[in-house]
Amino acid sequence: MNAGAKVVEFNEISGIRPQLGIAIIGCGYWGMNYVRIFNELLDSQVRAVCDQKAERLREVVRRFPHVYFTSEVDEITSHPGVDAVIVCTEATTHYDITRRLLLAGKHVLVEKPLTTRSTDAEELIELAESRSATLMVGHTFVFNAGIRKVKEYVRDGNGRVYYLYARRTNLGPIRRDVDALWDLAPHDIAIFNHLLDESPIWVSAVGGKVLRNCRHDVGFISLGYPDNVLAHVHVSWADPDKAREVVVVKSDRRIVFDDLNGVEQVRVCEKGVMPLDQEPLNYGELRFQIREGDIISPRIEPVEPLKDQCRHFLECVRGKKRPVSGGLEGLGVVRVLEAVNRSIECKGIQVAVEGQTHYVHEHGHALESAVSAAR
Repeated sequence: MNAGAKVVEFNEISGIRPQLGIAIIGCGYWGMNYVRIFNELLDSQVRAVCDQKAERLREVVRRFPHVYFTSEVDEITSHPGVDAVIVCTEATTHYDITRRLLLAGKHVLVEKPLTTRSTDAEELIELAESRSATLMVGHTFVFNAGIRKVKEYVRDGNGRVYYLYARRTNLGPIRRDVDALWDLAPHDIAIFNHLLDESPIWVSAVGGKVLRNCRHDVGFISLGYPDNVLAHVHVSWADPDKAREVVVVKSDRRIVFDDLNGVEQVRVCEKGVMPLDQEPLNYGELRFQIREGDIISPRIEPVEPLKDQCRHFLECVRGKKRPVSGGLEGLGVVRVLEAVNRSIECKGIQVAVEGQTHYVHEHGHALESAVSAAR
């Protein structure tokens, strides 16, 4: 029996479930949010934290004096009171740390991206399954009430999705381990995949090093989804206009999610255009119907997405449920980002996303020829 399995059972006398023992590895800004939230939730108790920086550990001790602290990951893997671990370290360390935790029988919630190589992500998924452990990825926007509302509007009605686009820009913060595309784009790729219940088939991307850094600090990514649905992501560490926006254009409406708008986080324009199922006027000319309607600002429940994500993680550990943002979803995002890298190397050429075999079989030869020519 793994460490997490012991806490699923109820106390037969009191009828109360014991709290899950939680550890957080990496206590920077985001990691401290996890410490706070899991300390607030009734079903969990933060029992240990780990960080390489002494000043961060001192801050944890100041705010949460009951928590055990260490700079050694091995002390977390061997801690008997820890059932599940949150990994908030640099992306390039995710694979090694998560693997060690899974081998120790811990359930793991790892921040995005799951890994920086798809083969590593596949190994972690197999390892979690073999250990009956929960492996979840911190795609926090999937748990955002605004994104949930957007998905309702995407599913609602008879209109089909034409395209999506997202803008995620700001002045930094500039990472040391990954570029802006691997840092920022996972959010929007995960959102697109969640809204469409699909993964992209192909990618075309370009990146720039406008700050003369060793990593791309600005990027433009085009994605091709099944049914000819297009998507586009713009990310930047060098834009003074901070933006966190996702737009979905359908045949019957336009849906906007603006995470920075506290008053109208979601706006829906009930207006669109679609071709009519009638004979064309002449060759190449179709009849179109313009749909007019209202602009709606639906009420969004004021909840903290990260707290909802943490609750979901606890539910999955206790109930052995498959997470909404599990290892497979994390793997899908990593595969897209690998395709982004290949496209950038080939000066923006369209490349297939690994795992999308139906597209590879249909277009693989042409893509291989184009990639060879670009090189």
